[in-house]
Amino acid sequence: MAKEKGRKLIAQNKKARHDYHILDTYEAGLVLMGTEVKSLRQGRASLVDGFVQLDGHEAWLHNVHVPEYSQGTWTNHSARRKRKLLLHREEIDKLESKSQESGHTIVPLALYFKDGRAKVEIALAKGKKEYDKRQTLREKQDRREADRAMAAARRRQRA
Repeated sequence: MAKEKGRKLIAQNKKARHDYHILDTYEAGLVLMGTEVKSLRQGRASLVDGFVQLDGHEAWLHNVHVPEYSQGTWTNHSARRKRKLLLHREEIDKLESKSQESGHTIVPLALYFKDGRAKVEIALAKGKKEYDKRQTLREKQDRREADRAMAAARRRQRA
């Protein structure tokens, strides 16, 4: 069997980018059970309510939903169990010191396979205020309208 290469996205947390200012991102490995890997290979997972908690110099991923493997037997995993993250000691220490600051949290952004290994992209984030969210939406809408107008102008030029 050939080695898997590249990055295959399983799940993304788009809501996190809307609700938080992303300050710093990290790539972490995951400690998984066999049925969890099989379920992830089917492309089934949800990061929506997920968060990372640092406990005794270890990072744990909570509330990430990986559904039970359909062909799994009594060895199947529970869908929302906490999973250990594999990070370097310096990264954990940095995250621990930064997350102590007011308003900072650690959220998962993406779950993917990289060269055949399950990885999660986590971010140190600061919560946005309601007016920040509205401003972001307004900027996104303005960009979309400008792109649309430029595309229409290009089409008129060609014709």
